[in-house]
Amino acid sequence: MAARGAPARRRPRLTGRAAILLLVVLVLAVSYASSMRAYFDQRAHIQSLKEQIADSEANIAELEREKRRWDDPAYVRAQARSHLGYLMPGETGYQVLDEDGQPLDSAADLSDPDEVLKEEPTAWWETVWGSVELAGDPPPDQTRMPAVIDGVKKNKQEKQ
Repeated sequence: MAARGAPARRRPRLTGRAAILLLVVLVLAVSYASSMRAYFDQRAHIQSLKEQIADSEANIAELEREKRRWDDPAYVRAQARSHLGYLMPGETGYQVLDEDGQPLDSAADLSDPDEVLKEEPTAWWETVWGSVELAGDPPPDQTRMPAVIDGVKKNKQEKQ
């Protein structure tokens, strides 16, 4: 025991054993942290793959439904009528012509999906404001459209 008047010997706070223990704990923490990060990355990748699989299965189911629809003769006839303009024997077909005698809408023409929305859609308030401006300053009268368009005569002349 130390004498009362002599200063007590102080023990160092960080011993060699404590430093080694701290170093081992730090190495283990870094090791587990990188492993945990890899684990979470893999879990996120697995989740995204499951979502892709679910989307693919939904797409496959939709395509199978579409394929089954094409097995129905009534559906095939309806598609031929709407997309190709086919008629059944004995039916009369009508086609709407513009002022030049050209068909307004050709059902047989297919358009490129990228060309559908070439221009930016306008906001609804711009359309409303345009109608307000048009009401205040109407356009001049346009020439009257003909009451009857005889596209049959023009088409017969083109064929000859």
